[in-house]
Amino acid sequence: MKRKRKFFVADKAPLLGGSKMCHEGVGGGFQCAGYHKPTPGPSEEGSIIALVPPTTTCHKRLHSFATRHILALTTAILLSAGAQALPNFILINTDDQGYADTGAYGAKDFETPHLDQMAREGIRFTNFYCPANACSPSRAALMTGSYPVRVGIPHVLGPSKSRPDKPAVGLNPDEITIAEVLKTKGYATACVGKWHLGDIPKFLPTNQGFDSFFGLPYSNDMWPKHPTAKHFPDLPLMEGTKVLEVNPDMNQLTTRYTERALSFIQNNAKRPCFLYLAHSMPHVPLGVSDKFRGKSKQGMYGDVIMEIDWSVGEIIRTLKELGIDDNTMIIFTSDNGPWLSYGDHAGSALPLREGKGTTWDGGHRVPCIVRWPGQIPAGQVSDAMVANFDFLPTIATRASAAAPSDRIIDGKDLWPILRGESNVTPHDVFFFYRGPQLVAVRRGPWKLHLPHPYRSLDGEGGTGGTPVKYIQRKTPQALYNLDDDIGEKNDLLALHPDIVAELQTRISNFKETMKQEARPTGEV
Repeated sequence: MKRKRKFFVADKAPLLGGSKMCHEGVGGGFQCAGYHKPTPGPSEEGSIIALVPPTTTCHKRLHSFATRHILALTTAILLSAGAQALPNFILINTDDQGYADTGAYGAKDFETPHLDQMAREGIRFTNFYCPANACSPSRAALMTGSYPVRVGIPHVLGPSKSRPDKPAVGLNPDEITIAEVLKTKGYATACVGKWHLGDIPKFLPTNQGFDSFFGLPYSNDMWPKHPTAKHFPDLPLMEGTKVLEVNPDMNQLTTRYTERALSFIQNNAKRPCFLYLAHSMPHVPLGVSDKFRGKSKQGMYGDVIMEIDWSVGEIIRTLKELGIDDNTMIIFTSDNGPWLSYGDHAGSALPLREGKGTTWDGGHRVPCIVRWPGQIPAGQVSDAMVANFDFLPTIATRASAAAPSDRIIDGKDLWPILRGESNVTPHDVFFFYRGPQLVAVRRGPWKLHLPHPYRSLDGEGGTGGTPVKYIQRKTPQALYNLDDDIGEKNDLLALHPDIVAELQTRISNFKETMKQEARPTGEV
């Protein structure tokens, strides 16, 4: 098994005479490399952290009392300069919010003024995909820049207490997350909201690059009040690795997450920071505070989305008040499509086909808006095919940090598209998984489905938070042109045998490659 790369932290004070004294940093077990030439000012390596190779034992030398004080002052100055040079990143990831569930994407009977303004001030993607159609694997892709099957998380994870006779599983700590990439540049990092990549301490955010965690370790429906499944334990609301309370009030989650998010931003206004705000909503069971209860024509689901929109507005307002709005990239997206069996407590993926849990576009294609005043031109709409795993390399580049180079990641840097300099997709193909099974591929406008079963509704969804049962359907091998047929209705398989053969080869080759390249799941 490959070990997670270890970063070595150079002394934060340049020595008189132009060298730095290097000490062993994160992780231990290696030796430092002695003295190294500093990089003046807040440049790519900055004056905060330098990455140096682990070689021979450091030859330590003594510093005089006076020298130490001079160096401490120098460090403070350089830390301040470095903090101003590096941008902040706020990644907002909602749960089960459908493609059509914001105003900019065609929402009906509820309003999202802050998200719509965010779209006007930045870029909106119309072909943005999650590499999975359910919670855990989608979040694994987001955090690691890789297809979920590559990092050993092809399925949704349940509470470890629900399966005491089996190993606890989660995102392998040897994986490198966005937070860990940014920690090499001195970022403050926080995870607020739903994690769902393992619920024991080894797998929780504070062991995956985040300084702090406040939220739920998995989905909010995995609790004793589930409408159809009664085997779940109490749902913990956590601070770090400690349980604060169990079975928290769902009506207050969005407000509590927002308050924690704002506090983190305010406390780190003078240094670069990364906030991962993963709302539990609009995953069922829905909860909304009195501020927005009854405010939408749609009903409770619309109320919930309006409160999430309010949360986005509060974040942007706070950034402006602190004077750091123009140094902050905000990303808004969802982890997968809507859970249609819940009917009036679910969103909409229209005009896409089906929803969460399927490899039709309604399960994978979701809203995505990115805003950064002065850096991302306003008013852009991009139809480039991109994915949530592209954010790791994109963020790393903007932070002058190194994306992992000792392993394969699938994400690509989106900066040329965000800047409006290109609208060419960085992906030649995009693969769709049903759990661990690769069952569809898209290249350009063409999407090929291999024969596979999928869940669907036979009529309307449920009401009041109780789902109806899905029925099982099966698609034969089918080919769709998504530019002309966004709803995947008109099978063109018989008309384009050359395209079918080429896409079948792509699937076969990727399956074989992934067998060799997949990395292990974390287990305890």
